[in-house]
Amino acid sequence: MKIARHFLLPLSLIPASFAMASDTEYPLTLINCGAEISFSSAPEGVVTVGQSATEILYSLGLSDRVLGTSVWFNPVLPEFSEVNAGIERLADNDPSFEAVVNRRPQLVAAQYEWHVGPTGSVASREQFHELGIATYVMPADCDTKDNSTGGDGTRTAAFSPAHVYKGITELAAIFDVQEAGRALVTELEAREADAIAKAESLELPQDLSAVFWFSSPDSSVDPYVAGRLGSPGYMMEKLGIQNVIQSDEEWPIVGWESIARSDPDLIVIARMDRRRFPADDIEEKLNFLHSDPVTREMTAVKNGNIIEMDAHAMSATMRTIFGLESLADALTTLSFER
Repeated sequence: MKIARHFLLPLSLIPASFAMASDTEYPLTLINCGAEISFSSAPEGVVTVGQSATEILYSLGLSDRVLGTSVWFNPVLPEFSEVNAGIERLADNDPSFEAVVNRRPQLVAAQYEWHVGPTGSVASREQFHELGIATYVMPADCDTKDNSTGGDGTRTAAFSPAHVYKGITELAAIFDVQEAGRALVTELEAREADAIAKAESLELPQDLSAVFWFSSPDSSVDPYVAGRLGSPGYMMEKLGIQNVIQSDEEWPIVGWESIARSDPDLIVIARMDRRRFPADDIEEKLNFLHSDPVTREMTAVKNGNIIEMDAHAMSATMRTIFGLESLADALTTLSFER
């Protein structure tokens, strides 16, 4: 089955007819995060601004198209370590507009609108489009999300892996590798189902609760923790865990005194290579939890129910499924006696 010429994708989920297509017929037109983008052929070169887009392209067998990468939280997936070592890393965090353009890509694939968007820290989409460079922002960062609120944005509805799968399927269509896209989505769906089934087989407390701590500007100030509608909220909901943070913001700042009053059974802390803030270091997080007079009295700290998770899994990416797996595995090893 061929994709219709100038087929316009809605911002919700991908139509079944699109998901089942086997070949891309160009020109291909998509609506991506509110912007219309068109391709007369598969891009020969792409620069990624965000680890999510990078790892998806590698997973689709497109590493030979990647001219440069940027914005890394964790080491690349082990199976791609060799190929990634041969691709230029433009920056660990935000690359400059010039660094991206100098690679002469036909496409810039971004993980976050705050990097490539209306007020992008790298550039706006229009700045790239004026140079004839197409842009694609991962739908998981704009579907059911309002990024105009500042910071990390606010969820307007709960995150679903369907938005990640939509990004995989659309990138596969752009590059005409739809069979690889279907295979990747099928694998992730199976892993998702297995992790949920594992948690369902456990006799977990009905009121089991948790907080996800991403980082803090400084160990002495309030932390960035996961709101209820982002990918950590999805993990908790699927595994039968209550999020003690009820904000719709993606990563609200909440005081430790407030978190301690909620006294979650679990604390999930982000592990990352990034060092933008002192608390990016997981040892800083652990030292704080065990030494601060407020946090050291929390039930999760006293019982040792602190789980480490890749920071990238806490973002709306395909690694969210890996985070779901690691959380389900951790639940099999912990005790929740009260």
